[in-house]
Amino acid sequence: MSNFNVPKREEVSSANQAIFDNLEKAVGFVPNLYATYAYSENALGNYLTFANAKTSLKAKEKEAVNLAVSEVNRCDYCLSAHTAIGKMNGFTEEQILELRAGRASFDNKLDALARLARNITENRGTTDAAVLENFFEAGWSKENLIDTIVLVGDKTISNYINNTTQTPIDFPVAQPLEATV
Repeated sequence: MSNFNVPKREEVSSANQAIFDNLEKAVGFVPNLYATYAYSENALGNYLTFANAKTSLKAKEKEAVNLAVSEVNRCDYCLSAHTAIGKMNGFTEEQILELRAGRASFDNKLDALARLARNITENRGTTDAAVLENFFEAGWSKENLIDTIVLVGDKTISNYINNTTQTPIDFPVAQPLEATV
């Protein structure tokens, strides 16, 4: 059991209160994981700046990475959040399950991306040469590679915060991958 509750607006710094207000306006609520970042005076703002930075990856491509990484890191909160976001970006339930498994039979380029993200995460950055070669052969660039690695790091931060604090899930709960196959 975690010793962490989800802090309420009045329990965080004024800078984080302003971020909470902006999140309320933008998405309609403050996700519990973001609120948990607010235990730190700076972490929430720093993370949101990092997570929303420019990248060569499109929204669907980012979700492919987020789903693969969160599955490897066994982060139920992020799997639930990114399943919902993946659906908002046009992925079907079946496609989301494949992406969580680190593949995408429905799209060769996304397949190479999901396989790379899974491999990087599983091997802590020591990427298999064949996976990397497949990534480039599928049409991805060196810029895409670097942006993918940055996104793996971004998602791993959230995965680790959740897995340590056991943040209550405030999205529809994603089922364990094993239970769905």
